[in-house]
Order: sequence, then C-alpha cells, then structure tokens
Amino acid sequence: MKRKKIIFISIFIILVILFVVLLTNVLGIFFNKSNCENVYLDFASKNENTIFSINKIVLFSNCNAKNKNAVASNFTIENLYQYTDIAIFLNNNSQDNNLENTLKSVKLENLQYVEKPSIGSQKLAYKNLTSFAESVIPEDNIFEKDLNFSISSNDSEDLTTPTLYNNCANPIVLSYINENIKNDYTITDTSSPITYDGSLLKKCGVLLNSLQCKISFDIIITNNLDQEFKCTVYIEPPLENEDKSLYDGALTLTQNCNYNFIRYK
Repeated sequence: MKRKKIIFISIFIILVILFVVLLTNVLGIFFNKSNCENVYLDFASKNENTIFSINKIVLFSNCNAKNKNAVASNFTIENLYQYTDIAIFLNNNSQDNNLENTLKSVKLENLQYVEKPSIGSQKLAYKNLTSFAESVIPEDNIFEKDLNFSISSNDSEDLTTPTLYNNCANPIVLSYINENIKNDYTITDTSSPITYDGSLLKKCGVLLNSLQCKISFDIIITNNLDQEFKCTVYIEPPLENEDKSLYDGALTLTQNCNYNFIRYK
C-alpha cells in the first residue's frame, strides 16, 4: 500500500507540473498574440492615412574634369568625375498647412552603398537647388552618417545650407559624385572637339558598367504634432536610358514613384 501511495503521489506531482507548464505556454501564446494584435492595430491606426510621400525624383547625370592641360597634339585631364544631381520631392498630401502635414525636422541617415562602382571614389552631399544640373562639386554638408535639415517658413530662405520649407515646397537636393575616375590621363585623339560632359568617359575609355551604383538611405520626418515618419529611398544614378547613354552627353531622368512614409511614433 505504501508503494502504491508513493507511485500515486509521484504521478500526481508529474501531472500537476505538466499542467502548470502547459498552462504557462498557453497563457504565453495568448498574451503574445494579444500584444502582437495590439501592435498591429496601433500601427494600422497610425498609418490609416498617408501624411507624407515621395511621388517624384528627378536625376541629372553628367561628367567633367577638374583640370585640363592642352598641348599641340594631345590633351591631359586630371580628376575625371561623374556626378548625378538628385531632387527628391516631398509630398504632404494636403492643400492646407496644419500641424500634421508640416515639417518640424527632417534628417537623412543610414546611408548604404548597395552597389559600388569598381573605379573612383564616391560621396554624397547636399547641393543648393540653384546649382542643380551644374558642374559644381559640394565640398561641405557631406552625407556620411547623417544629414540634418533646417526647417523654415520663410519662402525666400537661403538654401546654401541644408534647408527645407515646412510646407514641402522645395525638394531635398543631393549630389552624388564619383571622383578620380581617371587622373593624369592624356587624350591623343583630338581630331574631334572635346566637350566636358559624359562623352569624356568614352574618350577616356571608361566603361559605363564600371560606374554602376545603387545607394539607399532613410528619410526621417517629424511633423509639428511630434509624430515621426520614416521612408527608405533607393537611388541608381542613370547611365543610360532607352535611346541615349552618358557617352552621348548629359542624361535627365524623371522617376514617378510611390514611396510612402510610415508613421512609427
């Protein structure tokens, strides 16, 4: 009888332990599911309407050289570079300027070179809108870890430093530069005119596929309700389109896109 009693108690204890473990797992699954549902519902409620988006990006690609030295039968260049100016148009999806759809702060971060050119040295920098599509290499406001924009309500603000109007009236303008593609390179064929554009790449024997690049970065927006939004943008500097390549000169590409900012706070 004593042995049977011990066996019974042992089985009872094991069953109780199994029940407690099972109950703990079931409750854990229930609460995790409930928490996940709450997170999803909260996310959905925050993003029921699109407050900020990007519907257009304009890209201008060209080429130039910093120093040029000509003699009777040849032409030598220093620092052959290719650049792409980028205009990213923010859309606040409203005709009215209120606290929800006006900018309080804008920051770029998490710059990634998803694909890097096989030649040259690359950088990305803020560029003044008035210099868009001009062969001007920005030396300041280099985008490495992050790039912060000042926000202004003055429609005649100086744009020499990173500045955006709070109603999204002006685009985010950046310049991608790939420098030192060729240095101390002599062009011996001077039978045809030398122009300082993409045709220099062909004269210097630079293959377009060696310049292929793809970059990505995050745009972080805080509006005047202190709500925070995020969008990851991917940029590929154009080297050719359907009927033209950079060898033919400059390229301009307008991308109609659909980047929506996700509100996460």
